Amino acid sequence: MDASSTPGAIWVVQTMVLAAIPLWACHMVNTLWLTPITLERHLKAQGLLGDPYCLSLLLSCPTYMLKLQKELLSKSMDLSKDDAAPPIFSLGHLTVHKYGTNSFAWEGTAPKVIITDPDEGEEVFNKIQDFPKPILLPIIKYITVGLFPYEGDKWAQHGKIIVPAFHLERLSCMLPSFSHICHDLIDKWKGLLSSDGTCDVDVWTVRIYLTCDVISRTAFYSGYAERAKIDDLLKMQGYALMTARYAHITLWWLLQSTTHRRMIVIDTCIRDSHESNMRKRAKELWSDQTTDDDLLRILLQSNHIENKGDENSKSAGMTTQEVMEECKLFYLAGQETTAALLAWTMVLLGKHPEWQARARQEVLQVFGNQNPNFEGLGRLKIVTMILYEVLRLYPPGIYLTRALQKDLKLGNLLLPAGVQVSVPILLIHHDEGIWGNDAKEFNPERFAEGIAKATKGQVCYFPFGWGPRICVGQNFVLLEAKIVLSLLLQNFSFELSPSYAHVPTTVLTLQPKHGAPIILHKL
Repeated sequence: MDASSTPGAIWVVQTMVLAAIPLWACHMVNTLWLTPITLERHLKAQGLLGDPYCLSLLLSCPTYMLKLQKELLSKSMDLSKDDAAPPIFSLGHLTVHKYGTNSFAWEGTAPKVIITDPDEGEEVFNKIQDFPKPILLPIIKYITVGLFPYEGDKWAQHGKIIVPAFHLERLSCMLPSFSHICHDLIDKWKGLLSSDGTCDVDVWTVRIYLTCDVISRTAFYSGYAERAKIDDLLKMQGYALMTARYAHITLWWLLQSTTHRRMIVIDTCIRDSHESNMRKRAKELWSDQTTDDDLLRILLQSNHIENKGDENSKSAGMTTQEVMEECKLFYLAGQETTAALLAWTMVLLGKHPEWQARARQEVLQVFGNQNPNFEGLGRLKIVTMILYEVLRLYPPGIYLTRALQKDLKLGNLLLPAGVQVSVPILLIHHDEGIWGNDAKEFNPERFAEGIAKATKGQVCYFPFGWGPRICVGQNFVLLEAKIVLSLLLQNFSFELSPSYAHVPTTVLTLQPKHGAPIILHKL
């Protein structure tokens, strides 16, 4: 291009930029104002109540919510004998408290309709094509990977490969590893006992050297150094949640902040670690150097069979990158969910010694002082009732959100595309209209005849989700929890420490903000 043509080229570029500005402005006005206002009018015309969109903009709803939540979490709440339900503060709770169950809340520019009716919730869970998951915020992709965000054929394809790894018969071979790791913890705690046979421990910290170790050995068969490295990296990734408070600031996610750059570096390190371990395990698998059935080996076998069964299809199995993402999800969800369940179980049994005594008596009747076995675990009726009740009061996640990509009818509502629906797990789990006047009390007896009887056949109990997308790892979590709880009951009695501060909070899972200190008594 000669010099004479340069001004002409610059003029063309400037013209294109100037022409694009009005288009961009129109798009922003439509996105930030016209579409939300139209959706709001549509919802209110059907009798749904909620804060006006203009008010949510003025109050900066996410910032306002975080301020109120911070004030609540700064105070310790009483865990009374009669009321064990956590006083969780969330957008859904605040909205229902203010407007009732026929309501909606604003999350950015999207109105979120609160769904508390069991029949409507069942429809949301079952019709996964009509109610897909919302698009994840850019930074959240570093935390929720693997099967979690997939939809449609991609989800079905991955589910077909992953589900076999979590069949009960597959998990049964991992019992020796579960027991061995738990005995290491018990020996550690026995070493802390004072002369009177007691000691104070924080059971929330078991995730550091128990649930983390279990998911590492049974899922990936990695060495201690590898496990410690991945655990440290995942803890660092937890800082990503701190940036979520800016999620709804326009265009904020386009900025390359220090947090963004740090998350990219951490994510690369985690992927490199998983890739190295996966290649090592794949080499052992193809050379038959090991017969250990950890989850990674089972996953690689299942993926190999799927690829072999459809050699002409490039999409039959998972790529190396996708297998690594599943490993990361196993690792993160596997330790956090089980750790939270065990912590809340110990807290509630420490507060309710009569149920602790009943559970111990059952464990001793079934196993004596021997290690738990697979057949015996299925006979632990009281322990199972207790775990179900803990999951009702303290589910890992407190709500589920789905997005509408087309106009749909849900119950008596006509919902337009662009609306989200939220199923508030915690609100439904504590609904007195469903569970009775003791809905907020710790009463495992309600599950004496199973979940179906306790729920009267309604879809109102879903600590691991429900329908086709129910969590594939729930068997793993419950099996590990039963083994750990059985071995602890064989060796200790325990009570809640006076230093315990009851401040439930959500960071990945619903967990005790200040830990769960208990006093152990050697039996």
